[in-house]
Amino acid sequence: MGRSANEKENGVLLTHGDDDLPSVTVDDYNIELRSSDGFLGDKANKYAFQEKLEAWRKRVRKGGTDPLGKTPTGDLSKKEIDALLVGDDKEAAALVMAAVDDFADELATVLDRLLHQKSWKNTERVVVGGGFSERAVGELAIARAMVLLKSKGTEIELTPIAHHPDDAGLIGAVHLIPSWMLKGHKAILAIDIGGTNIRVGIVEMHLKEEANLSKAKVWKSDIWRHADDKPSRTTAIERLISMIEKLIDKADKADLDPAPVIGVACPGLIDADGSIVRGGQNLPGGNWESEHFNLPAAIKEAIPQIGDDETFVIMHNDAVVQGLSQVSSMQDVSSWGVLTIGTGLGNAHFTNKRERDTD
Repeated sequence: MGRSANEKENGVLLTHGDDDLPSVTVDDYNIELRSSDGFLGDKANKYAFQEKLEAWRKRVRKGGTDPLGKTPTGDLSKKEIDALLVGDDKEAAALVMAAVDDFADELATVLDRLLHQKSWKNTERVVVGGGFSERAVGELAIARAMVLLKSKGTEIELTPIAHHPDDAGLIGAVHLIPSWMLKGHKAILAIDIGGTNIRVGIVEMHLKEEANLSKAKVWKSDIWRHADDKPSRTTAIERLISMIEKLIDKADKADLDPAPVIGVACPGLIDADGSIVRGGQNLPGGNWESEHFNLPAAIKEAIPQIGDDETFVIMHNDAVVQGLSQVSSMQDVSSWGVLTIGTGLGNAHFTNKRERDTD
């Protein structure tokens, strides 16, 4: 079994889903906003944009030819949609832009509700992550949402996440752990579990270059699109462990000396003992919220040690971890938030502490 919520590492209490992290205080996360017809976040996830684009295509067909042709909306790739937005066919570009505007309106509505939450008061900046944020349509939707909020008198800065979203969910894991646990090592293992993919990576910390971890980057990673395979939970865990073992082997051969720490990003509300209280409904195979299942404990049981040391597993919400990848670039503000647009719409809010200790 993994460490309990009360177990200490060198006299310091470390718990899963903690609000007291080395660089920030987590004011809130995984807020579930509801509207009259369900969860508000469902109107601004990655599928919502597809729905809005399809709705516009249906309207346009009433008056003539669809400029996007006969390809079903669901079969249009991210690159194809982005290319339409900046292509020579201005009617096609205008159609995509109409969907962007509708999506931005929903995104602004979600943000407006969040900014009225007590834990989000005085927010100076919101970083938007998740796969949608890296696309041209995503960047425009983020900018448009900021314009809409400003037009209503809300002073806020919205910006796409700096790292590639695939990397951000791994890099943020280094900020879950006190720096003294990382000294003497070049890298750590990180896991990002989502409703569509599971990613495992080796994150190089580059502590000698920047003690505040601002130079941390993904050295190697592996991704499994589990949504295509629809595995059971047991099969998903077995595949995850195999991915971890292969990357540990690669890190050892490259003399990276990974720390005996595995940082895990996972959707939902995370209890101090590592169980998922709620919000894990999109995870592969289902039943991740069972009282008989504990992901950190399962990982530690399968990977009891890294190198010569006992494995320590620490887990937090995926939006929190993705937001933590931005810590070093958020030192000019004190109160900030993150939205992650993916299978769901994740959220987290932070208040900065002083810069991470360098001694």
